[in-house]
Amino acid sequence: MQVLHVLLFALLTRAKEPVCSLQGKQVIPQLAKDGDVIIGGIFSFHSSWNGKLSLFETIPEDMQCKTLSLRDFQFAQTMIYAIEEINNNTDILSGFTLGYKIYDACGSVAISIKAAMALLNDQKDENSDVSCVNSTTVQAIIGESASTPTIAISSAIGPFHIPVISHFATCACLSNRNLYPTFFRTIPSDFYQSRALAQLVKYFGWTWVGTIRSDNDYGNSGMATFLQAARQEGICIEYSDAIFRTDSREKILTLVEVIKKSSSKIIVAFTSHVDMEVLLQELLLQNVSGLQWIGSESWITDRYLASRYGCNILGGAIGFAIRNAVIDGLKEFLLKLHPSHSPESAFLKEFWESIFSCSLNIENKTMFAKPCTGKENLKDVNNEYTDVSDLQISNNVYKAVYAIAYSLHNLLTCKNGQGPFANKTCANKKKIEPWQVLHYLRTVNTTSGNGEKIFFDENGDPTATYELVNWQSNKEMTTEFVTVGYYDASLPPGQQFKMSNTKISWIGSQNEVPVSVCSESCPPGTRKAVLKGKPSCCFDCISCTEGEISNATDSIECIKCPEYYWSNRQRSHCILKSTEFLSFYEIMGILLSIFSVAGACLSISIGIVFFQYRDTPVVKANNSELSFLLLFSLTLCFLCSLLFIGQPTEWSCMLRHTTFGITFALSITCILGKTIVVLVAFKATLPGYNIMKWLGATQQRLSVFSITLIQTIICTLWLILSPPFPYKNTNSYKDKIILECNVGSAVAFYAVIGYVGFLSLACFILAFLARKLPDNFNEAKFITFSMLIFCSVWITFIPSYISSPGKYTVAVEIFAILASSFGLLTCIFAPKCYILLLRPEQNTKKHLMSKTPLK
Repeated sequence: MQVLHVLLFALLTRAKEPVCSLQGKQVIPQLAKDGDVIIGGIFSFHSSWNGKLSLFETIPEDMQCKTLSLRDFQFAQTMIYAIEEINNNTDILSGFTLGYKIYDACGSVAISIKAAMALLNDQKDENSDVSCVNSTTVQAIIGESASTPTIAISSAIGPFHIPVISHFATCACLSNRNLYPTFFRTIPSDFYQSRALAQLVKYFGWTWVGTIRSDNDYGNSGMATFLQAARQEGICIEYSDAIFRTDSREKILTLVEVIKKSSSKIIVAFTSHVDMEVLLQELLLQNVSGLQWIGSESWITDRYLASRYGCNILGGAIGFAIRNAVIDGLKEFLLKLHPSHSPESAFLKEFWESIFSCSLNIENKTMFAKPCTGKENLKDVNNEYTDVSDLQISNNVYKAVYAIAYSLHNLLTCKNGQGPFANKTCANKKKIEPWQVLHYLRTVNTTSGNGEKIFFDENGDPTATYELVNWQSNKEMTTEFVTVGYYDASLPPGQQFKMSNTKISWIGSQNEVPVSVCSESCPPGTRKAVLKGKPSCCFDCISCTEGEISNATDSIECIKCPEYYWSNRQRSHCILKSTEFLSFYEIMGILLSIFSVAGACLSISIGIVFFQYRDTPVVKANNSELSFLLLFSLTLCFLCSLLFIGQPTEWSCMLRHTTFGITFALSITCILGKTIVVLVAFKATLPGYNIMKWLGATQQRLSVFSITLIQTIICTLWLILSPPFPYKNTNSYKDKIILECNVGSAVAFYAVIGYVGFLSLACFILAFLARKLPDNFNEAKFITFSMLIFCSVWITFIPSYISSPGKYTVAVEIFAILASSFGLLTCIFAPKCYILLLRPEQNTKKHLMSKTPLK
C-alpha cells in the first residue's frame, strides 16, 4: 500500500511538468504576421548551405545558409501580396484576416522538415509549459520550391491532416494519394511534362539524344518517366547521367567529358536551375557549345541563366514552361519593400545589403564596408526579384493562397444542416481544424484574383497545360522567351501537342532543325538491321531482296510482292511482271517463221516437180503415192511449227502438240511404208517368195491410215480428258512471267512423243537392213540417213529442251521440228530431184535396173 502511494505521488508530480518541450533551438520565421488563420510558407531564400556531416555523437551544428535566391524571395513576397489582397477584399473572408509565417529552407531537406515542425507546433521557450494536445498553429502550408524537400514535408505533415500546397514541386510521385494524402499543387505533374518532352523530341525527328537530370526526386522521377515515354516513341538514349549542386568538380568533369565525346547533338536536361548552372559553368570553362538543349520547366524560363549562358551555350534552347500570367499590382508591391517595414527580420537586412552592396549596421559592419545612405530604392534595380515579366511560378504561389482562402471562405459560409460533416454539420468557425480545411480544399473550384482557374483533381493536381518556349536573341543580343507551341493534357491524344506559326531559332541562330540520329534513315527499298550490342536506333540499311519492297522510310522488314508482281530496281514498288513468249514480231520468231514457210513451200515445190514427172521411172520406182503423201505430211510438219509462235491461247495450246504428233506420225508412217515396200520388193525376187500381193496400193493406204489412226486416237483422248492449256510460268524467272502451254496430261504427252519415237526407231531399223540392197532405185540408204538425222535431232532435243529457259524452250522445240523435217525432206527427195532436174539421162528404167551405183 505504501508503494502504491509513492507511485501515485510520482504520477501527480509528473503531470505538473511540461508534457512537450522544445528540443534544440527555437526556429524563428523570416517573415510573419498575425491573423485569424495562419498560412505557413516554406521557401528557399538561400540555395545552398554550409554544414558538416553529422556522426551522431554530438549535437549537430547549425547549418549556415548561403547564396541568396532572389527568385524564391519573390515567391514569398507574392504569397504576402496575395494575403494582403484577400484581406482587403470584402467579397472573400469578410471580417476574417489571414496571417502568415514564412521560413527559409535553404534548399535543405533537413531545414525544410525543421521549418515544417515549427509551423506544426507553437514553439515556445523550452521552459514554458506546452500541452501536446494543442491544435496546430497553421491551417495550411505553401511550399517548397523543389520536389525532394516537398516530399519530406508532406511525409512529415501528412499524418496531422494539414494540407500542403506546392507551387514548384513537379515530381509525379507526389500524386500518390496513399503516400501523400494531404498534398496539392498548382503546377502540373512531371507525369505530363515528361511525356510532352518525349513527344517534342519525336516531333522534330530526334532519335538519338543524351539526357541529364538532377540527382534528386525531381530529376530522377521526371527522367524515368521521360525514358519510358521515349522508348515508346522509338527514341534511343546515348547516355543518361545525373548531377547535383554539391557534386565534386571531378564528377562534373566526368559528365562534361561524356557530353564532349557523345555523337548525339540533342541534350534533354531535366534539372533544377541551380544544378543546371553548376553544369553550365563547367561547360563554359571547357568551351563546349554547338548542342541543342531541351529543358524542363525548372530552368527553361530562368532569366539569370538566359542572361549569362543564352548566347554562347544555351542559344536556341527549347522546352516546356508553365503558362505566363500577369498579377496586377505585384510589381509595385515588390518595389515598396524596405528593411524599415520589418526591422526585426534578419533576412530583409541581408537581402538589402546584398542588393545594394552596403551595410545597414554601422556599428557592426558586415562584409560591406560602405554604409547604406537610406536613398536606396528597388525601383533602380533590375534583377530576378524585381522582374515580373515571367510570373509562371509566382502565379502558382498566388493561386495556392487563393485556393486556401476560398476553402476557408466555403468553410465559414457553411450553413448548419447543409454541412459536409457528420449529421450535415459545419465546422466550428471559432476553432478551425486543418483537416476541415483539407476537406474543402479537395472540392475547391474557383478563380484567383487575376482570373486564373483553380481546380484540383483526385490526385491533388491541376490541369496540365504548358507553353513551348524557345530562346531567341533580339537585336540587343539579349535572350527572349518566345512561345512557339502549346501542350494541353486535357485534350484527346493526338491533339495535345500543337505548334504555332512562330519561327523557331535553333542553336547558333540556325533556321534548320538540327539532326541527331545514330543512323541515317533507311530510304524506301531498304530495311533496318539492328547492330548487335547497339540500341534499336543504331542500324544498317540493307537493300530488300529481289521480289520484295519497302515503300516507307525506316521499314523494319521488306514486303514480298504478289505472285504476278516484281520489285522495281529501287525495290520501292511492286510492278507487274513483264510477260515473255516467242512472238512473231521478234527476230527469232521472224526467222523461225521464215524457215517454217520456206520448208512448206519447198515441200510443195517438190510435190509439183514430182507431179510433173509422175510418169517417169524415178518417180514410179519410189512409190509415187506414198511420196506425195509424205510431201503433204512434211508440209504440215513445217506449218505446224507456226502454232508454237505467238501468245499461247486455248486453241493454239490444244493444236500444238496434237498437230505435231499426228503429222509426224503420218510422215514416219509413209517413210516406214516406203521402207517396207523396198525391203519386200527385193525379197519377192527370191523363188517361192510371193509376198508382194499383200502390199498393193490398197494395203499400203490401209497401213498408213491404221498406224496414223492410233496417234489420232491418242491425241483425241488427250484433248478430251486433259487438254493442254495456257499457263503463266512464274518459276523459271523471278522477274517475268513466261506464257507457255501446259501439256495438261504428262502421260498423254509422252505417249504421243513415244509413239513417234517408236515409229522412227522401227523405220530406222528396217531402212538399215535394206541399205545394201542392189539396184539404183533402192532408196533405203537415203531413208536410213534421214532417220539417223531425225533421231539425232530429237535425242539432242531432250536436254536442250529441259535446259532452255523461257521462250527459248519453244524455240528449241520449233528448231527440232524444222531440223527433222528438213532432214527428211532433203535426204529422201534431194537425190530424186537432182536426177529429175539436172540428170534426166539417168531417169530411165535401164539405168535404174543396172547394178552400177548412182554417183
